[in-house]
Amino acid sequence: MRSLVSLLREDGVTHVGCAFDHVIESFRNELYADYKTSEGVPEELLAQFPIAERATRALGIVTWPMVEFEADDALATEAARAAELTAVERVVICSPDKDLAQCVRGSRVVCLDRRRRLVYDEPAVIQKFGVPPASIPDWLALVGDAADGYPGVPRWGERSATALLARYRHVEEIPDDAARWDVAVRGAAGLAQSLRQHRDDVQLYRRLATLRVDVPLVEHPEALRWTGAQRSDLTALCEELGDDQIVDRIPQPHRSDL
Repeated sequence: MRSLVSLLREDGVTHVGCAFDHVIESFRNELYADYKTSEGVPEELLAQFPIAERATRALGIVTWPMVEFEADDALATEAARAAELTAVERVVICSPDKDLAQCVRGSRVVCLDRRRRLVYDEPAVIQKFGVPPASIPDWLALVGDAADGYPGVPRWGERSATALLARYRHVEEIPDDAARWDVAVRGAAGLAQSLRQHRDDVQLYRRLATLRVDVPLVEHPEALRWTGAQRSDLTALCEELGDDQIVDRIPQPHRSDL
């Protein structure tokens, strides 16, 4: 709650939405059996999920509890929708998560690493990962994502994936024969062989890594205008949590034309 209040105090904040994995499982578990689940997650942590959602609502933030989709899908969907509106100056995704880097578009849709005070526009994403935002799902498919539970392609690591995708952009454009690669990569023959053997796997992993932009969010972007906290709900929650200082720190909403 303190982190969210800090974000709400930033200059230019006018419209805010917050997405949660209401349950950890999603449609991706139907695609891949080893995709992340709630198994092994401590019960005391799972018990905080509904409290966190209650907190964002009490702060007056539009809240999306995801069940079929994941929280990142909701953020990707709303970022894409808002970016299409000419009245929107900028869309800021408040997360440094590498999955969300695929949503970055020029300097119009950016990711914010609040702790490090870094804003990742498209050039910054390329500098960090070596590939443009559109290639991030391919990059993740090749190197894998332990947090999400898919392993990537054997022998492939960050350097090899970056080198090949910087040239070919997408996995299906990488030639099967390493002799046709026009970039120098160590162990090229072995990498090419492994990719040939795992073409179907890498397509599946890329599908898992690709965020959806068609989540049926009912709110029009204007509904995300932040008009202040729900004071009675916030006061009641803070009393339960034993922290009565947050209510006094709530900023006044910023004005905007949208």
